[in-house]
Amino acid sequence: MNTTTAERNKIKGEEGYIFVDDGGAGNLPVVFAHSFGGDGSHWANQLSHIRETHRAVALDFRGHGKSDASRNSRFKAEALANDIVAIVDALDIDKFVLVGHSMGGSAAIAYADSHANRVAGLVMAGTPGKTPAEISTQVITSLQSDKYQQVMDDYMEKLVADAKPAVATKVMEGVKKLSRETSIKIIQAQFEFDPIEMIKRYKGPKLIIQTSNEQKQPNSLHNQVPDVPATVIDGTSHWPQMDKPEMFNQILDDFLRQIE
Repeated sequence: MNTTTAERNKIKGEEGYIFVDDGGAGNLPVVFAHSFGGDGSHWANQLSHIRETHRAVALDFRGHGKSDASRNSRFKAEALANDIVAIVDALDIDKFVLVGHSMGGSAAIAYADSHANRVAGLVMAGTPGKTPAEISTQVITSLQSDKYQQVMDDYMEKLVADAKPAVATKVMEGVKKLSRETSIKIIQAQFEFDPIEMIKRYKGPKLIIQTSNEQKQPNSLHNQVPDVPATVIDGTSHWPQMDKPEMFNQILDDFLRQIE
């Protein structure tokens, strides 16, 4: 029986099948993890570029893109890290560079904390630091009220500011596919996650990529862990890998060269 590409790209996870985009060969593999409401296609430019010299894999987290979700899906960073566990184990990827964006960056940190020996390098793009409880409680309360849509619209409008029109459209389409219940669960899980000690424990090469807007925020990841090397991409939305792919790719190339 012939196996279709779609079937080959589905890997059994703890809550159903996880879709992966796997290709390329050569040097140290690179695994990409996307943001809230996104999917592996957010890394399309990076995948085509990195695959010139490396194997590169992007996954769709549970409940996103083409991946399954159970009725009671969990979205804590540690649970999302289990999706990374499932794909790298199934694809026989032993040691690799892990690149995570926003929510995917939190999952990448959680994975690196529990599987440090397998992570050759950790890149965190647009990844949040620890949000103070007084802020997170206020946001979640607003999302759980009848102001949900207004709060979400305002939040997303800030994140897509300075985005290329096509990028803003793609991002918003992905977020709209998530139910209100799922969106709140994901955002609450992000607020509950504290990445600081995990980042400090991971002793391998690491890099924070942030936008100029993120750089100004007191609760940004780099401001909370200033010892971690960081670089800034100006003039983009929260999705610099999509708005300025050439610059993002150059930063990745430099990071990979340092490791290899």
